[in-house]
Amino acid sequence: MLHPAFIHDFRKRASIGRNFRAAILFFASVGALSSFDAIGLDWPRWRGPDANGISKETGWSTSWPDEGPKQLWKANVGTGFSSISVANGRAYTVGNLKDQDTVYCFDAKTGQERWKHSYPAPLDDHYYDGGSSATPTIDGDKVYHLARRGGLFCLDAATGKVVWSKELYKELGARIPEWGFAGSPLVEGDLLILNVGSAGAAINKVTGAVVWTSGKGSAGYSSAVPFSVGNDRYAALFLLQAVAAVNVRTGKELWRHGWKTSYDVNAADPVIAGNEIFISSGYDKGAALLRILSNQPNVVWQNKNMRNHFNSCVLVGGHLYGFDESELKCVDWKSGAVKWTEPGLGKGGLSAADGKLIVQGERGQLVVAEASPAGFKPLARAQVLGGKCWTMPVLANGRIYCRNARGDVVCVDVSTK
Repeated sequence: MLHPAFIHDFRKRASIGRNFRAAILFFASVGALSSFDAIGLDWPRWRGPDANGISKETGWSTSWPDEGPKQLWKANVGTGFSSISVANGRAYTVGNLKDQDTVYCFDAKTGQERWKHSYPAPLDDHYYDGGSSATPTIDGDKVYHLARRGGLFCLDAATGKVVWSKELYKELGARIPEWGFAGSPLVEGDLLILNVGSAGAAINKVTGAVVWTSGKGSAGYSSAVPFSVGNDRYAALFLLQAVAAVNVRTGKELWRHGWKTSYDVNAADPVIAGNEIFISSGYDKGAALLRILSNQPNVVWQNKNMRNHFNSCVLVGGHLYGFDESELKCVDWKSGAVKWTEPGLGKGGLSAADGKLIVQGERGQLVVAEASPAGFKPLARAQVLGGKCWTMPVLANGRIYCRNARGDVVCVDVSTK
């Protein structure tokens, strides 16, 4: 149904222009905007369209029945922690079964398997379950996937056919991190920016050719986060023992800030707002807010109030929401002060949309709460999975996708249809 404001605007345009073609085009654009499966509501990569864990989707429901939202479909993809990417009516993820990693493509609405692509990969259950870590990145009609052992794949998004693939770590001579490569590919124009090597690498997304590299050292576990300085594009990378900003075209470093953690685990993506960048690590390291002045990072505050083990915070309304090890917390962006703490959800993951937090607890409880510094205010709860759930939940086109470590993927309906 058309909103009255659209109808009023149409009548105004028609009376002024008397242009039938313009009217038809206007109605077509309204139809595209009103479709709940519009591309703008997709989630085509790790941490969403803006790489910040926040969806622009509105109008989804938090009025769930006692048994929880309707489960639309469920599948098993094998062990791992890859999240779900959703684009053009398809949902993608990765899992490991019998020493094979498999990239899966499902119908986003029904869960029907469209295709899968497998390749040899050990489980690598080193102090944890093992399996896949990075999330597929969808760009137009292509899927890009970085394997834990450094293989890089470009697949046709509709069929799964291999467009090109390469053993990237061998070509670069880059050391494989202790827990494997975990960063998801970032598409910047015709480049893929990867957290591979000492301070990232860039690959031509069409041909797979190496454009630049940064050295053969071990990488961090985060994904690249894009930002602009003037007319230039950069990516912030959480490295083995530092956070750095690199020019996406050349790989030249703009700045670097040392950040040494236990076991060299820098896994949570940086959060960027203007000329400030938030970083956080687990193992009791803590967090810091850096302000970039004259291309130099300056510490605004540093404390242990937010220790992101692997999942990043989301920034909503001047406050950070995230998992401080095993507790959900709200922290003030400007000061680093704790606003509230909510125990009991374990080491979970979260995203946000329409001023709400979408939280998946470690044991599979899905919780929607207001993103408010005044306190933890849950609006809806449901037990949607069991087992260990460390993967961030994804909202796309009126559906929430959740996944556990053993590879159970569920899709629940939160539309208002």
